Amino acid sequence: MRVLVVEDEIVLADAIGTGLRRYAMAVDVVYDGDAALERVPVNDYDVVVLDRDLPGASGDEVCRWMIEHGVHSRVLMLTAATAIRERVAGLGLGADDYLTKPFAFAELVARVQALGRRARPATPPILTRAGLRLDVHRCALTRDGVPIALSRKEFAVLGELMRADGGVVSTEQLLEKAWDENIDPFTGVVRYAIMMLRRKLGEPALIETEPGIGYRIR
Repeated sequence: MRVLVVEDEIVLADAIGTGLRRYAMAVDVVYDGDAALERVPVNDYDVVVLDRDLPGASGDEVCRWMIEHGVHSRVLMLTAATAIRERVAGLGLGADDYLTKPFAFAELVARVQALGRRARPATPPILTRAGLRLDVHRCALTRDGVPIALSRKEFAVLGELMRADGGVVSTEQLLEKAWDENIDPFTGVVRYAIMMLRRKLGEPALIETEPGIGYRIR
């Protein structure tokens, strides 16, 4: 899952980014609305965590721009305002969910995960295929009931392959969803992650390579 965090409190923004990455999400962080408007048209974000009170373009303006331009990313709006009319106003702009500060981080994660499932064709929180059982919420994987430990990136890549339900996922798609904007697209990180997944998943091999196209789980 790819997430953009837009929050002008730098410490809070970075903390949210770090915390979401622990759940195998690819997270970009910006600190003002103008930077958000630069990123949103370029990257295919599943969820945008958006503060309402931002320097530059406000969170309301960013949300309104996304709706007007047909951006399909789900929006979780953050604000210090607790009045019901403020929450109603934010949802009226097109936000999908609303969370007031201060908030429990576990609740933020749960809301982002729920919105992420709605950002694409609905997928269950537990994915199964070819003997694999991947619990998205707990970042846990078993094969035929045997636990397998994965790194966060391996978990993210496997999740994208399993969501494809036997379809081919390109290297570009995996880079888009499992890595943030700082990754060099010419590195071999995807190939390395696939190699490690094959090693950890064991035999018989489950991940197939479609030459020149991408990867799939048979």
